[in-house]
Amino acid sequence: MRLFKSAALVAAIFAGNATQAEMFNTGKVLATGGVSMIDGAGGGGITPWATITGYATRDGINGDLHYTYAPLANYTLHSVGAAVGFWDRFELSYAHSTLTTGSTFDTVGLVADTAGGLTGQLAGTPINTGIEPFNTTIEMDIIGAKVRVFGEAIYDSDNLIPQVAIGGFYKKNKNDELLTTLKAAKTKDWEAYISATKIFFPINTLINITARYTAANQTGLVGFGGPSDEDKEIRPEISLAYLLRKDTVIGVEWAKHGDNLEGESVEIAGLNLTELQPTLETLGLGNLSGTLTQHESDWFDAFIAYFPNKNLSMTFAYAMLGDITITPDQHGFYLSLQASF
Repeated sequence: MRLFKSAALVAAIFAGNATQAEMFNTGKVLATGGVSMIDGAGGGGITPWATITGYATRDGINGDLHYTYAPLANYTLHSVGAAVGFWDRFELSYAHSTLTTGSTFDTVGLVADTAGGLTGQLAGTPINTGIEPFNTTIEMDIIGAKVRVFGEAIYDSDNLIPQVAIGGFYKKNKNDELLTTLKAAKTKDWEAYISATKIFFPINTLINITARYTAANQTGLVGFGGPSDEDKEIRPEISLAYLLRKDTVIGVEWAKHGDNLEGESVEIAGLNLTELQPTLETLGLGNLSGTLTQHESDWFDAFIAYFPNKNLSMTFAYAMLGDITITPDQHGFYLSLQASF
C-alpha cells in the first residue's frame, strides 16, 4: 500500500495546478482498458497485456478495484486488488490471492495428523505440514509494475507496430510449511515480462503476446522452483479477443506453465507418502500413496467481458487449468468484477 501512496503523491506533484477533472480522466475508448488479471495487472484474466489499466489518456490517471472468484473442482480461488494507471504510460498494481483447497488436501491433512501415533518412525515427532484437515488455505500477496515502452495499441490501428510494455511482479506466499511439504524451493520471488498488444479495429480483434520470465509453480500459489531447479525460464502467453459490439468482448487465452514439481511426491516430516504405507493402510487409504504425485498443466480460458460503462466491467469465463499439484481436472467457471475510477 505504500507504493500506492507514493505514486499518488508523485501524480499530484507532476500534475501541478491541474484540476481534478483533468487529472482523473477517462478519455480512451470503452473496453480498451482491458480487465484485471488474477495477478492484479491490466490485461486479460490470466495474462498481462501491454495496455495500461484504466481509461486515462496521456493527460491523466485512472485506476480500478477488482475481484475474481473461481470455484474449481477441488479448489476455490479468490483474488482482490487494485491498480492505477498514470498518463497511459505507467501502472502500479496489488493483488491478494486466496486458494482454499478441497477433498484431497483434507485427506493428506488427516494422514499428517494421525501419522505420528500410527507409524513408529514418526512417533513423538511433531508434524507441521501446513495442511490442515478441512481448512487448508493458500495465500499470496502480489505487487506489480508496468511501463509502456513504445507503440500505440489503439489509435494506430492502420499499422502493424504493436504497443510494447515491460513489467514485473514481486510475489510472496504466506504458507512456508505447506510449500516445504510440496518441495518448492522458495516462498517468495520476482517475475519479469514483456508484452506486445495490438488492436485491429477494421476486424475488431485484439492480439496479445507475452513472454514471462519466472520460476513460479501455479503462478506462485505453490511456491517457486523445485528440489532440483530454482532457475527461471521464459514462458509464452497468448490472448485473442474479438469485439462483438462496443460493450462486449469474447476471447481465449493460453499461458504456459512449468514443471518444477513434476512427479514430486507430497512429503510429511521428511517421508513421502510411499514411506507412510503402514499408516495409510491403517486408515484404509492404502492406494493413496501412489496417487499423490504432483503435476502442473498449462492454463487455458475462454471468456466474455461486458462493459456497461467505463466504471464497471464483468468478465465471465470457463477456465481449464488441468492438474494443480496433486489434483487433476481442475476446470470451472470464474467471474471477475472491475470498478474503474
